[in-house]
Amino acid sequence: MPDRKNATTTQAGVLRPDQLAQYVDLVRLPCATYLEPWVENYWQLQWNLPSGTSYRSSTLPHPACTLSVEHGWTRDGVDDPVVVTGVLTRRFDVVLAESGWVFGVKFRPGGYASFTGTVARSLRDVPVAHPTPFRAETVGALAELGGHLETDHCRTVVDSVLAPYAGDVEPEYETVLEIIAAMLSDRTLIRVAQVEQRCGIGTRRLQRLFERYVGATPKWVLGRYRIHDALSDLDNGYSGPLADLAARYGWFDQAHFTREFTELVGVPPSAYQS
Repeated sequence: MPDRKNATTTQAGVLRPDQLAQYVDLVRLPCATYLEPWVENYWQLQWNLPSGTSYRSSTLPHPACTLSVEHGWTRDGVDDPVVVTGVLTRRFDVVLAESGWVFGVKFRPGGYASFTGTVARSLRDVPVAHPTPFRAETVGALAELGGHLETDHCRTVVDSVLAPYAGDVEPEYETVLEIIAAMLSDRTLIRVAQVEQRCGIGTRRLQRLFERYVGATPKWVLGRYRIHDALSDLDNGYSGPLADLAARYGWFDQAHFTREFTELVGVPPSAYQS
């Protein structure tokens, strides 16, 4: 299996992370070793804003599902604090106000489907769902977590309650991880045909694996990673020509880059850059 250390993720996705840091505390935490085949990391958000103020947090999610415990924000559809978020193909916005706390389990691409035996395609563009694959006692233990507890304690509890679900890693999921790792390690792969050749896999099998485990198409995943790369450069102060940035990450021209960027981020790259 591929090296687990950051093999299947980037740190990009949060829009304007420097602004977010002014309003919330965000920490990323490792999971227990026995969960690493399925879980990328844990993360925790905590905020306490002055009365009457708010901040809209915007994220381009990764091709991965999240299990989270949420206190302090309300999402339509589920009243319980423990929820699942599927792979979202659109920008994800949450308004933060007053005080709140969230602890998330970020699964690897394909990890949630493998861990729970579900089909990821059924969760595509589902921003909030009940954690039905997990037993009631698991959900109950997670719901008791909150900002009044030490971070290390929360991490230990999550490790413990997820441990019973850790079984064998099926070979097809291993294949998905290897493909994702290749996409991330070799950014010259900008077309699905190149991925197929690099990984020695046929088109139909690749599509079937991504539908079952990831919930999004290989083409979409490649495109999302390219947008993440461009966003990271802009957030790090890139001020050069946008045509050069587009060429760096494999777009045929600036017009195609601008259209895809605007569709996902909500503003054109020129506005985001300013």
